[in-house]
Amino acid sequence: MEQQSGNSKKFDTGGRHARAILIVCSLLYMVNYMDRQVLSAVLEPMKLELGFSDTQAGMLQTAFFISMALLALPISYFIDRWSRRKSIAIMAIVWSAFTYVTGLGRDFISVLASRFLVAVGEAGFSAGGTAMITAAYPRESRGRALGVFNIPIPLGAALGVMLGGYISTNYGGWRTPFFVFAIPGVLLGITAFFLRDYKTVSVGGESGTLKGFLDGALELLKTPSLKWALVGYGMHNVYAFTILAWMPALLMRSLQVSEARAGMMMGLIAMCAIVGALLGGILADSWQKRNPRGRMLLPIIADVGAAFAMVFMVLTLMTGAPAALFYSVGILYGIGSVLGMPALGAVTQDVVHPGLKGMSWGLAMFCMYVLGGGWAPVLVGILSDAMGGGAEGLQWATMLMASGGILSGLCYWRGARYYPADAERVRNIILETEE
Repeated sequence: MEQQSGNSKKFDTGGRHARAILIVCSLLYMVNYMDRQVLSAVLEPMKLELGFSDTQAGMLQTAFFISMALLALPISYFIDRWSRRKSIAIMAIVWSAFTYVTGLGRDFISVLASRFLVAVGEAGFSAGGTAMITAAYPRESRGRALGVFNIPIPLGAALGVMLGGYISTNYGGWRTPFFVFAIPGVLLGITAFFLRDYKTVSVGGESGTLKGFLDGALELLKTPSLKWALVGYGMHNVYAFTILAWMPALLMRSLQVSEARAGMMMGLIAMCAIVGALLGGILADSWQKRNPRGRMLLPIIADVGAAFAMVFMVLTLMTGAPAALFYSVGILYGIGSVLGMPALGAVTQDVVHPGLKGMSWGLAMFCMYVLGGGWAPVLVGILSDAMGGGAEGLQWATMLMASGGILSGLCYWRGARYYPADAERVRNIILETEE
């Protein structure tokens, strides 16, 4: 077991400081997803006004995600070596500022550039937030804490499309939501400066920024359960980002509804994912107590189930099935799409040295976009154009992407065999409070 150094105070878990960290980081995560999803809510009217093709519209999303992929790992390494709370505060202010700038876009290039700069701000947030939360709560309750932290993903996505569509329809068009959504991120970013943080932990063998970065990345990739979890997470986001990026447009084309109506329909489904996040956190901890591989097994059931629900959801649109059936399948998709995320987040923290906690989730973000989520939106656009575009082309393209859920389940199954031993190696390392 590692000992505390000098007179440094141990970083205690739980209590009001932990709750403050969880509340502020969760609210910022909600704003993060609102700022992402507002683009999908107004994509159709933006596309029509600025003259985008489906491929260009998909490229806006893909450029955003690939930018986050390229930046997530180096920024998360910097966060681990500097300060998580200061990094989170600065990033929130940056992404909010360029969310505002997106609303000023006049052509494809200007919107593309502003979305890239939003990605610069958002790239390291989840890594810093995950590291702070898992350090602030004891190991046995990490799944529940991350379950709460994952609620803002569907909640922010739902608010992004619902409020984005409503504001766009009723208050001046597609540009207005970007201006409105920029405000809360700045306020919460300022608040984050005052959170408690743990003292930066050095990793054995560090010597210089570049070498330390490469050594850290190699150390993470030597952990087999983490490797399979990360590849699986990439495959998970093949289908998840397809729905996030394209479902509002798919509903508009299939049902001939406005962006406000499509945003409301998508938002209701996304709201159901809140149940998945809460339930996933509880199941992750309870299953782990009974089975040392529990946190790696839960995402298998979640992703495979969500993939099948996604296919049936699109089929209801293709066949003109009753709306009740669409919502029923959509609820199952919403729950399943996030059910495994608290468990997966805990896994990325359970098996790594504390000095690499942020970088571990940063690597997850890299894989999230490079292995799946980043290219999924533009691939859907390309497939849709190739199949004639319109509602039918987009429907078939969307269903093809559900295959990511099956592939992710296979990866998690492979990684589960290594998880208990990997977690045991780093169980007894002590953290200290940041001065």
